[in-house]
Amino acid sequence: MSEAAEFDDTYFQTTDGDIAVINLESARRRSWSRFYQDPLREGIAETVLEHEQLSAQFAGDLTALDRLEFLAKQLSQTDVASARTALIQAQVASMVHRFAEAKRHVERAEIRGAPETDVSRVRLSIDQACGTNLDKVLRERRQRAGKSGGVEDQVALGGLLADLREFGDADRIYKQALRNYSDVSPFPVAWVCFQLGVLWGELVPEPQVTCAAEWYEKALERLPSYTKARVHLAEIYLTCGRADDAESVLMPALSSGDPEVHWRLADIMTVQGKDANAQMQAARFGFESVLERHSLAFADHGAEFYAGSGNDCRRALELALVNVVNRPTLRAFEKAHEMAVAAGDAEAAASLLEKATDHWGDTAGFKMSPLAASRPAIQEGAAA
Repeated sequence: MSEAAEFDDTYFQTTDGDIAVINLESARRRSWSRFYQDPLREGIAETVLEHEQLSAQFAGDLTALDRLEFLAKQLSQTDVASARTALIQAQVASMVHRFAEAKRHVERAEIRGAPETDVSRVRLSIDQACGTNLDKVLRERRQRAGKSGGVEDQVALGGLLADLREFGDADRIYKQALRNYSDVSPFPVAWVCFQLGVLWGELVPEPQVTCAAEWYEKALERLPSYTKARVHLAEIYLTCGRADDAESVLMPALSSGDPEVHWRLADIMTVQGKDANAQMQAARFGFESVLERHSLAFADHGAEFYAGSGNDCRRALELALVNVVNRPTLRAFEKAHEMAVAAGDAEAAASLLEKATDHWGDTAGFKMSPLAASRPAIQEGAAA
């Protein structure tokens, strides 16, 4: 029996995923209605934020990001001087990866008297996303996960351990989160299963695609509308020669509006010998549209698109460089360096390697990184 099979339908008693999404949409609309009636009502803006975040994460509704920007703007007009507004602005800015702006909002929230626990939580999230102060972040993540035992804290710890290349520990924490879960919402279960799929399908040095596919399938069992899980599972099916299965998995996600769905469907159609031009054009238009509105949030995905089927290595490198400046994680450096090499830009590749070494060279994760293997080659080239 596979490890994913342990968490079958009898393990959790959660709400049906389709019903949960319908309920989420109803709740989202109600929260907005209450917000319009009284924007300063206690907890209502925070509820809107939560609902829109869930819509973006699990339903692939990218317009949720636009609505969150509107939420932050409305609060800045009706409650400009409050700590609450600054804290929500920080969270919205962080969600769209405007981390420098998010840090400024956090500082304002702290000055205005926001609760220390709320300030610390948002600041911790920003530091982890940007790969800064990670020793401190790790200590706090361990403390929070140990104290609360909640899924959110455990997934955050698991994600950090994965970033630090502690893959076995990340796997253990994710599965612990599943075993400890006792609520009825399918969203957290699908989220953890998705993270396990990413861990074994993309992050480990030698991907285990069968294991990853099982976790993505588990995520979709819980939440059929989970667009990102469909995209990742379709990728695996396609690489395993299962183009028809990949298409079947991906088609229900077309209505989400996520450009990556069009991209992957174009790849599938190409393998099937079909005309993929319309899907590829939709993907290109979709990426440019979201990059225009939320450039930092989609710089990494846009770079991957243009480095792949988008077939524009210079555009890919441009976006990868934007991403690495915004959030200089080891993975961001690896991707940018890879794209610089593919673009034939030796100067950019050397600069990225130097900066990555300065930033990450003393970490255990760097020693496992392809960048570490690139250092001797670069040094030999310079000596020659």
